[in-house]
Amino acid sequence: MNAREKFHAIMKFDTSVQTLKWEFGYWADTLLRWYSEGFPGKHGIPGGLKGGEEVFGEGIPWKEGAEPFATDVSDYFSMDQGFERVPLNLLFDPPFEYNVLEEDEEHRIIVDDMGIKKQVRKDETSIPRFIGWPVKNRDDWERLKSERIKAGIGSRIPSDIVQLKDRYRSRSFPLTIGGYPHGFFGTIRFLMGDETLFTSYYDQPDLVHEINTTLCSMWIEVFSNVLDMGIELDCADMWEDMSYRGGPLISPAHFEEFMSPYYKKLTGFLKSRGVKNIWVDTDGDCSKLIPLFLECGVTGLSPMEVQAGMDVVEVRKQFPELQIFGGIDKRAPARGKIEIDRELSSKLPFMLKRGGFIPYLDHLIPPDVPWEGFEYYRKELTRYISGSKNLYSGAK
Repeated sequence: MNAREKFHAIMKFDTSVQTLKWEFGYWADTLLRWYSEGFPGKHGIPGGLKGGEEVFGEGIPWKEGAEPFATDVSDYFSMDQGFERVPLNLLFDPPFEYNVLEEDEEHRIIVDDMGIKKQVRKDETSIPRFIGWPVKNRDDWERLKSERIKAGIGSRIPSDIVQLKDRYRSRSFPLTIGGYPHGFFGTIRFLMGDETLFTSYYDQPDLVHEINTTLCSMWIEVFSNVLDMGIELDCADMWEDMSYRGGPLISPAHFEEFMSPYYKKLTGFLKSRGVKNIWVDTDGDCSKLIPLFLECGVTGLSPMEVQAGMDVVEVRKQFPELQIFGGIDKRAPARGKIEIDRELSSKLPFMLKRGGFIPYLDHLIPPDVPWEGFEYYRKELTRYISGSKNLYSGAK
């Protein structure tokens, strides 16, 4: 079976099919460390990347040739083909232009392609300091909507879509649509910033609804055009990042009021057009949101961050119908073979026996993970996937 066929079987909880061999991704610093420790890759770091930038694995949807992909790691471990995503513009048309407003020896104050004003270090050794966002009130939104979120398709569909359609027709990999930074919390957070968004749930609720209504309608229009071209999709994905270690950033009640109506409309449309697998990427402890996502038509979640308290075994017990991606503690490969064995043996027998699960480390792999530890983890994970380790030991 190819990766696309495996993906569909796994999403249907078919345990007769070996799950996919995927990883989520890596920090470039991590890969640089591995090369220095003897990782025998041939391609090296994708061109131009610096240590604090991300390199994609199979579990991050991408467009071939457009994003930095860890080819050496994928080849070394004979990974399955990963997701690709139809490359659509799902937000600003036209986008903001990157603009340097001020700079000194160490810093620049810029406006990025999302219209966010922030201070960044020139050496990129720390996260940016955010200063301002495009939308503070209704006037800002109306201006932004008229200038950059206009009705119609415009340039949202790529000019090479006919060539992509031909390539997709004979594909052996799963194809998705949507993704970062698009969601009914994730996108509006980029538009307003955390503080303005959180206060707007109380002070400007009509504005929040207006923004999500506009986004939902626009995404449905774009997705409909893609589907009308005869492009078959294997799944759709949304990006929220709406939880942290202590739980969701908004209450379940606010989720139901400000997100559920739009999720239901979007997932209803997708499922009516044959897209049955719809998953959400959100970090942190999202356990309180799982029943709400399921009620809204979402079928899967990723990456199930362990240090935030997410335990895929407990999640599977509570939600046997939920498709799960990730869930393996990214810290384990830095802690030695005993910890790796404990992490894998505590989860894989139970999870693989029940299906609907693609295991990988629960986010980008940090640079404190040595090559020796990662290699051991991946080889042991492959043994579980292939069935050469006893999956029924401890899998009650």
